This record gives sequence, structure tokens and C-alpha cells, in this order.
Amino acid sequence: MARNKLLVPGADNALDQMKEEIANEFGVQLGADTTARANGSVGGEMTKRLVAYAEQTLQNHQNQ
Repeated sequence: MARNKLLVPGADNALDQMKEEIANEFGVQLGADTTARANGSVGGEMTKRLVAYAEQTLQNHQNQ
């Protein structure tokens, strides 16, 4: 996991699982031997999906 402190304790397992799923979708083998571009593409996709999830959650709360 990244060196950044998590805002939600216990979220590390879910984030690691998401990272592995995206890496598998992209055909990227995560690790030190992988290029920064390949590793970065996984991180970028994680960010996109997390933002989309947050937007959807916010919209659902507003509609309640």
C-alpha cells in the first residue's frame, strides 16, 4: 500500500483488491520491475473509479 495515511481505517484491503483487479484488467504486473507508466495507469484508473463512486454516493444521498 502507498505511504499515505488512510482516511478510513480498514479501507486498505478494499483498495488493494481494487488495485489488483484493475491491474489484471489492464494486464499489468504490479511491482518494482514494472514501469512507472504502467503502475501509474492503475493508480489513475483507481482514482477515476473512486471519484465516480463518491459522486454516485453523493447523488444517492441527495435523492433520499
